This record gives sequence, structure tokens and C-alpha cells, in this order.
Amino acid sequence: MNFLDGHLYPENQQPLIITAAPYAPGWIPSDFPEDIPVTMEEQIQKAVDCYEAGATVLHLHVREPDGKGSKRLSMFNELIAGVRARVPEMIIQVGGSISFAPESDGAAAKWLSDDTRHMLAELDPKPDQVTVTVNTTQMNVTEHAGVDDFKGVSRGFPHLYATYKDMIVPSNPSWAEEHIRRLTAAGIQSEFQCYNINSFETIERMIRRGVYKGPLVMNWVAISGGMDQANIYNLANFLRAAPDGSVVTVESSVLNVLPVNMIGIALGLHVRCGIEDVLWNQTRTGKMSSVEQIKQLVRISGEFGRPIATAKQAREIMKIGVFYDTAEETLQANGFAPNRNGGTQGFLRKPAIA
Repeated sequence: MNFLDGHLYPENQQPLIITAAPYAPGWIPSDFPEDIPVTMEEQIQKAVDCYEAGATVLHLHVREPDGKGSKRLSMFNELIAGVRARVPEMIIQVGGSISFAPESDGAAAKWLSDDTRHMLAELDPKPDQVTVTVNTTQMNVTEHAGVDDFKGVSRGFPHLYATYKDMIVPSNPSWAEEHIRRLTAAGIQSEFQCYNINSFETIERMIRRGVYKGPLVMNWVAISGGMDQANIYNLANFLRAAPDGSVVTVESSVLNVLPVNMIGIALGLHVRCGIEDVLWNQTRTGKMSSVEQIKQLVRISGEFGRPIATAKQAREIMKIGVFYDTAEETLQANGFAPNRNGGTQGFLRKPAIA
């Protein structure tokens, strides 16, 4: 992305899109019973509350009535239908992990099988987006956390700490390509989770080869443990590669969430918050609900002078429902240089304008 004079001025930035992640599959209800929704009605109401607070994208996971993360697509269908009925304009983004929470004591925290994740393309009603991971990687969600981040909550239990420490995101090339194909055929946008620069580079190659033909919407996921550390150098390196037509949301975990989001707001990027990412306020003197986190970002963005995107604006910015016919059209729409056309065309050369 090109950051020119005035890029920090709010009038030169898009309205801020806030993604809410309130369902928290990595926690158990007793970790924050005041804010972790369990019943279907509570889960639907949580989406409404987040929307009314200022979030226009809902990162969606589902819980069973016993509080465990659901792996049943029928439950996803029920929650999506309920959210659509109550806040029809909200962008629904289904987490592609489905649920990585252990099903029982002593079980591993792991993502479901390739075939099960492919079934997200068959959800009805269909979501607007499904998150797509690219390249298998370690997902040690404990690595950059401090002892106090997990004190008194389930992630601090020795058996759960160990299983989350060893979690891996499976995303081999043939799976990712087939998953993108199925989502596109269903009219669902692939929302790419980029863990570092090589995730982005693989996505760019898939676009250049015609595997993905749609708007480039990405989360930069800075949670360490096999993914980028939350620091400005990693973010800047990622943004230097991202084309001007792409949409980038910043995401982190534990106490890194707020400062990373503040950097994202200042730079004109978009943000994600919610108890899936962090339970505590910045001084760890209390837990902070998803709605409180959203309201905090709305206030901070207002002090920057940057308005919050309406649901209509968010859909336009993310180009929900838009797909392209060719690799060349996709490259141009997203701001990439075109594919090489023989040995005489420089790789940065763009088509002449008549």
C-alpha cells in the first residue's frame, strides 16, 4: 500500500470497519459468564448488541447448549438465520476453524477435518464471508501471552495450556484451492487470514494463476507462536506488499489487541476486537466485554476524527458479493501489477490508458 502525504488525515481514510469476535471458542463460559453467550437466543442477542455498539462485521462461531463449541452445521445455520433476522445488514463472517476447542478433558485443541471445513460452503443461509487460512502453520496462542493473561481462567489450566500451545492450523495447498473454489461457487467471499508475508505471497500467486477471482480482503493476524509478532516492522513489511485495492484488518491477542488496533486506526486500516482475542482491560484489573471493547474503539476513532463505517459502507468497502471473471481483471481491480506477458514486458508495467 502507498502511504502518501496526508495519509494520516481522516478525510483521506475510509470509514473504520470494526469486526466483533464475541463468541470466544477458546474460552469456556465460566471464564466470563457475564459476556460469553451460551443459549441460541443469547448468541443472537450478542450479535445485535455488537452491531448497535458500532461493529459491522460479526466473526461467528457457535456454542452448544452445554457451552462447548459447536461443530454442527445445523447450529451454524440456526445462528446465521437468527442474526440475519435481527440485524440483516451486518456482515456475517464465519470462522473457518469451525471450532478448535477441545471436545472433552484431555482432548487436543485442533481444527476439524478438511472435508468438514469444506462444508462451510454449504451453509444455509449463506454467510457473507468465510475466513480462509493459507499455508499450514503452528498456532501457539499462548506464546506471546504473559502468565497474568491466563491467571484464573481456563487457558491457565495445565492440560488446556498444553493443548493450545501445540495447536496447528492445517492448510495445505490442495485444500486451500478447493476451499476457495467451493466458497466462490456458493457466492461466499474468501476472507484471508494472513499470518505473515508468506501467507500473502501464496494468496497473490493463487490470484495470478486464477485460483481466486475476487476482492482481496485480509486479516493480518499478529498473535506470534508461528505467526507474526505484533510489532510495527512486521506490519509495515506486510503493508508494503499489500496492493492499494485490498482491504486489511489488523488482529492480535491478549493485551496487544488495543495497541495494534490503535495503530490500525491511525494508518487507515480496519480493526477487530472481542473476547475471542482478549478478556482483560489494559491493566488487567477487570474483564472487558466485547461491547465495551467496540465502544472503546468507536471513542478512540472519534478522537482521531475517523468516522465508523455504516453496514452499507462496510459492504461497499469489502465488495461483498463481487467476483471477477479472469485473473487479469482480479489483478487490476485489487491494484496488483499485471502478469508478465512475455519477456519484453516489465513486471511493473501496467496497461496503457487510451
